[in-house]
Amino acid sequence: MNTMETSELEDGSRLYQTEKYFLEGQKNHHQDVRILFKVMFETGHALWRFRNLGPSVTMFGSARFKDDNPYYKLARETAKEVSKVGINVITGGGPGIMEAANRGAQDGVALSVGCNIDLPFEQGMNPYIDKHFDFHYFFIRKMIMVKYSYAFILFPGGFGTLDEIFETLTLIQTRKIKNFPVIVMGQDFWNEMTDFINKSLIEKGTISPEDIKLWKATDDPEEALAFIADAMVERFGFNWKKKSLFKFRPRIKKAS
Repeated sequence: MNTMETSELEDGSRLYQTEKYFLEGQKNHHQDVRILFKVMFETGHALWRFRNLGPSVTMFGSARFKDDNPYYKLARETAKEVSKVGINVITGGGPGIMEAANRGAQDGVALSVGCNIDLPFEQGMNPYIDKHFDFHYFFIRKMIMVKYSYAFILFPGGFGTLDEIFETLTLIQTRKIKNFPVIVMGQDFWNEMTDFINKSLIEKGTISPEDIKLWKATDDPEEALAFIADAMVERFGFNWKKKSLFKFRPRIKKAS
C-alpha cells in the first residue's frame, strides 16, 4: 500500500475505504469475494435487527438544517403526528431533518429508528433514537429503509435526499415495489423541481403524465398522516382496531 492509500485509511474508516476500493473498478477477484461476504453479513445482520420492527414510515431530508429551521420544525411535527397513531419513524439517523423526525417520533408513542451510515465527515447519529443500526454500505442502508416502510415522506435536502427519493419513485414506477404513499413536504423548496418535472420530463416524454401522481404534495402534517393511513388500510389491508399498527408501545428506556 502506498503513502497516499495509507493516509486515506487514517483519514476515514477502514470499512468506508473498503467500499471505495470496491467501487473504483475491476480489482482482484479474491478481494471482491471478501467484500461480498461483508455485504452478506451486514445485510443479514440488518434484517435480523429489524425483523420485528412493525409498520413504519421513512422520512428523508437534509442533514444540514438546524432546529430553528422551518423545515426542521415541520419534520418534527409531521413525525409526531405519525408516531401518535403507533407508526414507527425511520430516518438515516443523522442530524438535520433526520434528527427532527426522530425527535418528533419520540414526542409520540411509536419507535424512533435510525439507519446510520459510516462516513468520514458530516454524519453522526442523533440522540433521539430508540432502535438503530450502523451501516457501512449505502445500498444496503437504502434497501433496508425501503423494505420496512409503508410510506415515504420527503423534506428538502441535497444529493443524498434526491438519490433516495428518486430511487424509491423508480422502484414504484417500475413496480419493483408496491405503490406506497410518497409525500413531498416543504413546497417552496420544491417548486422549481416541480416545474422542471412538468416542463422538461413530461413535455419531453421522458416520464409519463401519470407518473406525477406517484406522490402527494402537502405541508399539512395531519393531511400527510391521513393520506398514509388511508393507503395502509385501502391498499395493504391494515385494520385500525385489529392490527398491531395502532397498538401504542412503551418507550424503550435509554441507558443512563
